[in-house]
Amino acid sequence: MKKIITAKSEKFLEKYLNNASPTGFESEGQKVWLEYIKPYIDDHFTDNYGTAVGVINPKAKYKVVIEAHADEISWFVHYINKEGFIYLRRNGGSDHMIAPSKRVNIHTDKGIVKAIFGWPAIHMRNEKDPAPSTKNIFLDCGCSSKEEVEKLGVHVGCVITYEDEFMILNKNRYVGRALDNRMGGFMIAEVARLLKENKKKLPFGLYIVNAVQEEIGLRGAQMIAQKIQPDVAIVTDVCHDTQTPMVSKIEQGDFTGGDGPVLTYGPAVQNNLLKQLIQVAEKNKIPFQRAAASRSTGTDTDAFAYSNDGVPAALISLPLRYMHTTVECCHKDDVENTIRLIYENLLALKDGQSFKYHSK
Repeated sequence: MKKIITAKSEKFLEKYLNNASPTGFESEGQKVWLEYIKPYIDDHFTDNYGTAVGVINPKAKYKVVIEAHADEISWFVHYINKEGFIYLRRNGGSDHMIAPSKRVNIHTDKGIVKAIFGWPAIHMRNEKDPAPSTKNIFLDCGCSSKEEVEKLGVHVGCVITYEDEFMILNKNRYVGRALDNRMGGFMIAEVARLLKENKKKLPFGLYIVNAVQEEIGLRGAQMIAQKIQPDVAIVTDVCHDTQTPMVSKIEQGDFTGGDGPVLTYGPAVQNNLLKQLIQVAEKNKIPFQRAAASRSTGTDTDAFAYSNDGVPAALISLPLRYMHTTVECCHKDDVENTIRLIYENLLALKDGQSFKYHSK
């Protein structure tokens, strides 16, 4: 089967992932994303909080959304002590356990300030010492006083991101921070590229949505759903690849990176739309896996599903190893197959198609 991802698109992916896009501060990453997608769309717009939307057929009455979220987990400067050490507050679900010895960028009005997460040396610790927690992890930016830190431009409220960047393992796995869920932003941009390059004309309006602030409660999707008022929403996000050590399949499910995207069953997922996705996958021989969500999916699917008068929504997830770390890892085949599944489903959708369970 012909590969979808090109050298040019992979270069965009690297640039996009390496650009910091912390929750609430996504604008620079959105610029990179819009720059790539503009040749493949008819129009674009952003909202007050930074969600970016590319549009194909903007005058069409029937509106279909394909969506990802643009933000990444990060930290805030919370307190600077008199010795110049910096204590933090989470911005999203940042994992305190991975922090010690990490290098970070503090984003200030004067530019990037480099810092490191310090931790007592192994020679000075014993088994009774506390484990890393949000109460004891700290940053060292090479200063010996609070005043010296402030002269660098660092103040309470500055946002902090890890400096780890994109890499490829064994030619088949993408690795980096913020694959959750800028990989989704990459995939929906690739769908737009394929539609343009293959000269496919859609009978409906397609809204390619890169939403902000998912990591703190689906906020960007909630706002943009009200603005667009779509008829259908297909959401991408990540789920856990559960084949790595110390993961319980009884608790987390059985998902394998490389075996295809994961389609979710749950109350927020509209069953007729889900059935169509499955039929499209089977017809086009696209491998997929299945997941069950309890109560909610925890993704932007929920925000779209329960917006307006209720929007038929479905979730396509990318199996991901080591979520919310700086070495999130996904299989290239799953990325390709997710792009293919969204693309083929758009071609199968009809203008004005209803997914209602009852005809009246």
